Parts: sequence; C-alpha cells; structure tokens
Amino acid sequence: MTALGARALASLDPAVAVPSYDRGAVRAGIVHFGVGAFHRAHQAMYLDRLMNDGKALDWGICGVGVLPGDRRMRDALQAQDHLYTLVTKHPDGTFEPRVIGSLVDYLFAPDDPEAVIEKLADEATRIVSLTVTEGGYNFNAVTGEFDATNPDVVHDLQPGVAPRTTFGLITEGLVRRRERGLAPFTVLSCDNIQGNGDAARKSFSAFAALRDPELGRWVQDDVAFPNCMVDRITPVTTDDDRAEIARRFGVEDRWPVVCEPFTQWVLEDSFPLGRPPFEDVGVQVVTDVEPYELMKLRLLNASHQALCYFGYLAGHRLVHDVCQDPLFANFLLAYMEREATPTLEPVPGVDLGEYKPNLIARFSNPHVRDTVARLCAESSDRIPKWLLPVIRHNLAHGGEITRSAAVVASWARYAEGVDEEGQPIEVVDRLADRLTAAARRQRDDRLAFLADREVFGDLIDDERFTSVYRRHLDSLYEHGARATLEKLA
Repeated sequence: MTALGARALASLDPAVAVPSYDRGAVRAGIVHFGVGAFHRAHQAMYLDRLMNDGKALDWGICGVGVLPGDRRMRDALQAQDHLYTLVTKHPDGTFEPRVIGSLVDYLFAPDDPEAVIEKLADEATRIVSLTVTEGGYNFNAVTGEFDATNPDVVHDLQPGVAPRTTFGLITEGLVRRRERGLAPFTVLSCDNIQGNGDAARKSFSAFAALRDPELGRWVQDDVAFPNCMVDRITPVTTDDDRAEIARRFGVEDRWPVVCEPFTQWVLEDSFPLGRPPFEDVGVQVVTDVEPYELMKLRLLNASHQALCYFGYLAGHRLVHDVCQDPLFANFLLAYMEREATPTLEPVPGVDLGEYKPNLIARFSNPHVRDTVARLCAESSDRIPKWLLPVIRHNLAHGGEITRSAAVVASWARYAEGVDEEGQPIEVVDRLADRLTAAARRQRDDRLAFLADREVFGDLIDDERFTSVYRRHLDSLYEHGARATLEKLA
C-alpha cells in the first residue's frame, strides 16, 4: 500500500495517471473558497488537464476553508502534498483513476485569516472562485435581499475585527488591493444558482456597501463577476470509496473523489486580469450563459429533487436504484417534458430531446452510488431556486403543475422526519427544526408546510397550486409514495 504524496507518484500503479508536469513550477493564480468534492472533480480537474498539456502553470489553486468542518480537508490535503485521486466511474464498471495536482496550497481561515487576506491581496491572485453552496450567498428567500442581520455578517462589519465570513475575507482582500494600486481580481461563482455571477455581485457589493457605501459602488461597478454553469455528479466520498481505491490501485488516499464520466462547464468570458485557456480542454466559453444554466437547474437539479423524496419514502437509498425503476424514470421524464421544458428558451448547441433521457441514464449509473439522502439535504436552499421558478412560470402562463406540485408535497411528507415504515429520517437542512415542526402539523392542516413564506413566498395564496398540492399530500398519507406516482403515470 502506497500513501499518496509527491514522493510516491513515481511508484504508483501504472493504471493511476499522475501529473506529467513539474508541480514545483506551478504557481497559484486562483484562490478557491469551498474545496469540496465537486470543485475537485470539476474546476481543479480542468486545470490539471491544462497543466498536463503544458499550459496554465501560473494558474494553480490555493484552497481556502472558512467553516470549522473544513479543518479536516486542510489536514487531509496537507498530509498528501495537496494531491488527491479523482476516480471516474463508468457505467460499464470501468474505474479511471487520476491524481490531480493543480491544487498547490490550502489555507484554513479560522486559524489565520490574515494569511487568507494577504493571499487575496497578492498580485499573482487574479481569480477568486467559489463553491459555497446555494445558501452561501446570504440572501433572504422572500425578499431576495442580502441578510444584514446574519450574526457573522454583523461581526465582520465591526471595525478592525478578523473576518469570519467569505464576504469579510474577500472584501478585505479587495480593499487592500485597491489601497496598493492593484486591479481587483475576478470573483467566479461556480454554485448552482441562476445567474450565479450576478448573485455573487449582488451579495458582495451589498456586504461592501454595509461597510462603506462608496466601497459597495466600487465592488458593484469595478469587480468582474462572470456567470457560469457547472455540471458533474459527484457524490460524497465514503470509507468504502477509500477502501476500494486502496484495493484496486494500492493507493492510500485520505480524501479521494469519485464522479461520473460526464462533465460540463459553460463560462461567460469576463476576466479582466486574464484566465486559463479553458476552451482548450472542453469548456464552453460563451457570451450568454443563461440558456445553459436554466436548462441545467430546471432539468437536472430539479429532477434530483423530483426523485429524492419520493424515492426515499418508497424505500430507495441509492439514486441509481430509483432511476432504474421504470415508474420513477417515467415520472422524471414526464416532469422534464411537460413542465420544465416549456419554461426554457432554445439552448445553443444542445438537443434537449437527447439531453433529457441522457440525464436519466446518468442518474442510473450503478457505480457512482450517489445517495438519495445527499439529494434530500438542504432542500430549503434548493427547491426555491430550482423547482419553484418552474411552478411560478407555469402558473403565470397556464402550464402544467401537476408533477411539480407532487414534488413539493413529497418534500413536505419527507420533512416530517418519519418514513412510511415509521423509521426516523434525518432531515439535513439549515431550517430543519422549523420545517419539521410545520410538516408535523400538516396531518391536521394540509397547508401548514406551505405557510412558510421565507421558503415559498406567496405560493400558499394560489388556489390552483394549493388544490393540486393538497390532493397529492392526501394521496401520500392515504396510499404512500409509490401509489401516488402510479396515479400520475
């Protein structure tokens, strides 16, 4: 067994591809907040491809962890010289391992926020990228405005304090660059939010304006926030993944990443200080990302929500088991065809007739072993951004809402925290206590869950929606998840 690290690369199993470039020559040009599985299977992978082609060696990544739980990632990566194994799992059972070398440093902000700020202020830093989840932009779900009452935000606005938040750290980095006569870096959001760059601009400029109105205007007007669409199914790494990689390839990796073969990145070309030549490794660099992001959010992401609550309640625990069940596959395709697609504009270069069944094929890959529970997590951040826009569009234009309303009802039933066999469900959500309390009232008041206007806005006031939603919730209680879907077939 070989512990992964720089010295071990030459002795690894030949089946494991390793960096062909001199990592000692790589310099960090990107600072990335939120070094999780997705970032390491996506952006870091694209940069590694470029570096293996002899390009972008001045665009290495310095990762940053902000949350207390990020300490584990810092420790794992430091122990391995910031290397990790990315294993692509093909539907035929083929495993394709590669050691990724584009990540060259990792800073843990709670231990040394000053080191993070100075890294941001360094002239070599030209892009600051983010995968901080849908909830990481601190917007109020009803008003859509930046939440200035967030305790960590309030802390970071006090003069002279060490920042705790991504907003505080990045804004202070921008301030120091400005004071030193350096141009601002580009802020690149890679999160699953419609108009993620626009959302990041709104969020960071709002924070900066709370600190100083003129600073807020400068961030709004002078800092680039390109939009992008990202796609790759990347489940949470498990101990079984670690053991399997060790058994198959003799590599002891503290935190490998597993993913599907498919990957896509559509990127708006707005980088005043330059960028790596991403188009050389398959990234679509475009002037307008919106058609691609709406396609992905409303077809792929919303379909994940469409399958997960019904799937969990019906007894499934792995995503491929759900999607290999014809009842669920037909439900997903009908949602995409009849409710999501009518809300989309044409997508340049994409055949939606092929894209939709290919999504179900991707979800059905048995070797990725993505969990239904992962898709059920943080629903209060996901459903309002991915599914509710479909519902609102169709309500406004007389479109179908039957399946979308069923998905919301299935979330409401799941949020009770008890499955159809009476077994407890761990509801993972920042609003878990509130959501579960509301869901448990709905046996007597069917609209109790919808009454949370922070999550659902005024949807409870729309009688067309509530009548369909109530019917599905009745069915879930009286007949169960599977029978409810059978009635929709």
